[in-house]
Amino acid sequence: MRQPSSRQAKLAQASDTAAAAPRKRARPGERRQLILQALAAMLEQPKTEKITTAALAARLEVSEAALYRHFASKAQIYEGLIEFIEQTLFTLINQITQKEPEGVRQVRAIGMMLLGFAEKNPGMTRVLTGEALVGEHARLAERINQMLDRIEASLRQTLKLAVTAGTLPGDYDPALRASLIVSHVLGRWHRYANSGFARRPAEQADAQLRILLS
Repeated sequence: MRQPSSRQAKLAQASDTAAAAPRKRARPGERRQLILQALAAMLEQPKTEKITTAALAARLEVSEAALYRHFASKAQIYEGLIEFIEQTLFTLINQITQKEPEGVRQVRAIGMMLLGFAEKNPGMTRVLTGEALVGEHARLAERINQMLDRIEASLRQTLKLAVTAGTLPGDYDPALRASLIVSHVLGRWHRYANSGFARRPAEQADAQLRILLS
């Protein structure tokens, strides 16, 4: 699935070229983006040690002081990456709900999107699972939990509308199914990260989502 904007696509496809980019005279806003690109690329190494600002600065070939001109702390750098992830996911969720009129198909499409996003962005998956945030500021994990709660709320609302429309039976439990879908997605993300990005999260996912929603 395409990313919602060229800026987001560049960040989601962060690669080793991020290290060389700062040699060019980037504008201030672009420098922030380059820092986030470098962090995302470093997180794609499944066995990497804890990322420090010194290591991030070295990858970008700048001083730590240069990082702090754009972000007050490492926690703020992670917050910038989380903000990008959240903005991307909810932009895509809105696109799905606008394009697909039927509630159950909306939920399946959202589930597939969440798994596909992780598969295309392994470093960001480590943020979504909280693995990359261990030992970091507690507010970062809270931000991820809030994001997951928002995703679950979106799924729950969509399923409620499907019950109201008669697409689903009256005794269908939207809250239970929405929680089940989020737990399934989170489990697939964890498996992907724990396997060193070898176990594809979207493998057989549509069939499994159909079962979870039936």
